[in-house]
Amino acid sequence: MTIPQAAPPRRIARFREEIDRAIASVLGGGTYILGQSVADFEAAFATSAGLPHGIGVASGTEALALALRALGIGPGDEVIAPALTFAGTAQAILQCGALPRLVDVDPVTRCIDPTAVSAAIGPRTAAILPVHLFGHAADMPALMAIAERRGLAVVEDCAQSHGAHLDGRPLGSFGHAAAYSFYPTKNLGCVGDGGAILTRDAALAERLRALRQYGFSSPERVCEGLGFNSRLDEIQAAILLALLPHLNAGNAERRAIAVRYRESLSLPGLALPPDATGSIYHQFAITHPERDRLMRHLAEAGIGTAVHYAPGLHRHPAFQEATAGALPVTDALAATLLSLPIQPEIAAEAPEAVADALRTFAPEAQA
Repeated sequence: MTIPQAAPPRRIARFREEIDRAIASVLGGGTYILGQSVADFEAAFATSAGLPHGIGVASGTEALALALRALGIGPGDEVIAPALTFAGTAQAILQCGALPRLVDVDPVTRCIDPTAVSAAIGPRTAAILPVHLFGHAADMPALMAIAERRGLAVVEDCAQSHGAHLDGRPLGSFGHAAAYSFYPTKNLGCVGDGGAILTRDAALAERLRALRQYGFSSPERVCEGLGFNSRLDEIQAAILLALLPHLNAGNAERRAIAVRYRESLSLPGLALPPDATGSIYHQFAITHPERDRLMRHLAEAGIGTAVHYAPGLHRHPAFQEATAGALPVTDALAATLLSLPIQPEIAAEAPEAVADALRTFAPEAQA
């Protein structure tokens, strides 16, 4: 592809000197597991989101699963989550022994619909797991009001919303805990798997630090209960610490590219993503009724795209018991969403290139 949909190595190359110094520091220091780089990154990342506690873990999915476990979610419980998201969201619920209760999303934000959440609450409901899809905010004030009325835990899935805000408040700071992924394609990504949990609750943070390392609660390494081996790698933490100061600038670059897309793109049937001040555009996902043909047309023009996510989770065999009834908005979006290039290192010419390609697609779409 002349313009790939995503290319994490290009971001690494952009900041290679800082990353090389960070890696060399870890190698020279001799501590490779839960050392100073992890501690420094946990503190810096939590501060960036306005929260006091950060816990580095092995992946975004494990961040979700550990956060739910630390909040007491387990067998017999149900956790309400959107059907339009990556499979890891629902897998994390299953890994706790709980059952996902998948509901529909709002057609504008593409995030979990608070009205659907209210309708899905039952006697086994223990938590709500909103996903800030593509870097856009779920309606956290409405969701927190529901949770407070019903005594439910809230874990924000912030895997795609590093540095995003809602009404000036950082996403991740609304719920009881927030889970992040540092998969290489994320706005803040490392060169492997990595994740973190942020919270304002000191006791919850203490439980999480034990859960991520075998249930150890003291330097003597005595297991006080169930635990796992889910630690953020020291080298990955050092890389993230080097990249974190560039996060806000990178998000601003994404927002600028999104503005150019909005100014450039025109095609019958094409709909753009929500336009909100605090969004950080992990993806710039359009919709079109002939999504698959448009995807092929853009590929022929040298423009990479991706589908996030199809089918909806309620149509995955692993989650067949997770929902009852139709989820029409999720089905419609899963059939029509198409993510365009938005990563700053590759998308400098993307808005105009996509606009040029759409001009040749439109007559065919109307034929």
